[in-house]
Amino acid sequence: MTETGFLNDNQDTIQYLKKIPSLECFNEQDLKTFMRFSEVRTYKENESIIEEDSLDDRVFYLIAGKAKVMKNGRELIILRRTGDVFGEIGVVTGIARSASVYAASPTTCLVVRTAQIDTLDEENRLTFKYVLYRGFAEILANRLKKTTEELMDAKAEISKIK
Repeated sequence: MTETGFLNDNQDTIQYLKKIPSLECFNEQDLKTFMRFSEVRTYKENESIIEEDSLDDRVFYLIAGKAKVMKNGRELIILRRTGDVFGEIGVVTGIARSASVYAASPTTCLVVRTAQIDTLDEENRLTFKYVLYRGFAEILANRLKKTTEELMDAKAEISKIK
């Protein structure tokens, strides 16, 4: 893994962050603040990004490449869209990571240390938490919808077998 360190306050980075769907509601000043606790990391193919059962405060936004989500050694999904988010469940719940994530190709992620949000003044802290958690809620709702559809399809297949 290679790290850039925390992002500098530059216009190119701000314009790029505006293109990430879950961050598009931040204004320019908010994105400058966001950059203070964000860094870019690049991972080699098959390199571990998140370990199942680990604890930390990081959430990841996929910038380039592919990230493979694994549970108990079984592949669940491959994330490949710019802006795909992972690591949010551990941040939301405060419990150990529910899955591992590996780079499925050379992969670059925006890594946000969410605990640093607590260092902001009250107004900014509430704004950032609201936006991040609202984004997490949308992501989790979409995943739940997909899982429910897959469950219903599986039940239909099982009922045909009986």
